[in-house]
Amino acid sequence: MFDNTQTAQAGAMPATFPASISPARRGKHKIYIGMAPGVGKTYRMLEEAHALKDEGIDVVIGLLETHGRKETAQKANGLEMIPRKEIPRGGLTLTEMDTNAIIARSPQLALIDELAHTNVPDSLREKRYQDVEIILAGGIDVYSTMNIQHLESLNDLVARITGVVVRERVPDRILEEADEVVVIDVTPETLQERLLEGKIYAPQKIQQSLDNFFQRRNLIALRELALREVADNVEEDAVASTPQGQFCNIHERVLVCVSTYPNSIQLLRRGARIASYMSAPLFTIYISHPERFLTKEESLYIETCEKLCKEFDGTFIRTTGTDVAKAIAQIAEQYRITQIVIGASQRSRWQILFKGALTHKLLRLLKNVDLHIISAEKSNTPTRSAID
Repeated sequence: MFDNTQTAQAGAMPATFPASISPARRGKHKIYIGMAPGVGKTYRMLEEAHALKDEGIDVVIGLLETHGRKETAQKANGLEMIPRKEIPRGGLTLTEMDTNAIIARSPQLALIDELAHTNVPDSLREKRYQDVEIILAGGIDVYSTMNIQHLESLNDLVARITGVVVRERVPDRILEEADEVVVIDVTPETLQERLLEGKIYAPQKIQQSLDNFFQRRNLIALRELALREVADNVEEDAVASTPQGQFCNIHERVLVCVSTYPNSIQLLRRGARIASYMSAPLFTIYISHPERFLTKEESLYIETCEKLCKEFDGTFIRTTGTDVAKAIAQIAEQYRITQIVIGASQRSRWQILFKGALTHKLLRLLKNVDLHIISAEKSNTPTRSAID
């Protein structure tokens, strides 16, 4: 039912909790994240909870939102559910998760749906993720769910993609500090099929959803965001746990090496196209020799490269060094570069034999990095290059 499930590990964070509670440890937090409603986050959470219960783990449902989905409601059967707290408001009785009751019950694991939910006004805490922090601080493990569009840093991007401004948001730190993040992934076509079958929303909302949020192009973009977010966490964890010098890259990152040669603009444009094809961030490096000063013309040329790099939404890096290959390799390792774009050497064959080719030096210094050597017509009066 689910495909391409990925996980990421991260650190934990301190939180405040009632003084009467003195847990031996902070609870562990596992978040199930998806690209949109209906991918199966809650169902998967309940599925794993049943397996843990069968192993003897004390599991309770702290808060469950079925949204009328029969399969989800049926999957909750057999699991203890903590009653919701009733809150009288304006002649109505509203309900919220009873955080104190969960802590008093003190299970090993609490299942809490919809992490981004906003609590009823005048509640002790504004957001459900804040209640989760209290429960974790009480030494109780928590499984929770959320959709990628609720992540704070993606709010503007999601609005541009879907035309919908998401009001309920979760700080990035909650995802970053979770002990485990699992992306529940289905194809956009599968999700649209579920919608048409009435497995996500009531019949009267189906066509409206297909015409708006559930458009295929929206789902494709949201799916990529969800997968990329978890990949980021996997990469960061791999980097943190890998011996120095053996860094791990999941995402592509492109570095263009520019100099005072006129073909640097061409290199930069080619690098920007490669970065665009790979949906990768672009970096540009210029290495100056500590004992050489640029002419006014050369300085203006490098400034043009920097301006163009920023127009491509890239990062321009200036550094100084006498060993160009070593300087490039250091930057490549620091920024976890996977693709390097350099120009073909404009030196004579004898100069290359005497000093050695930059490409050969880079190949010796770098591992798991691809080199793109871009040829260009030689200028009749080339300026001296800090790269070459």
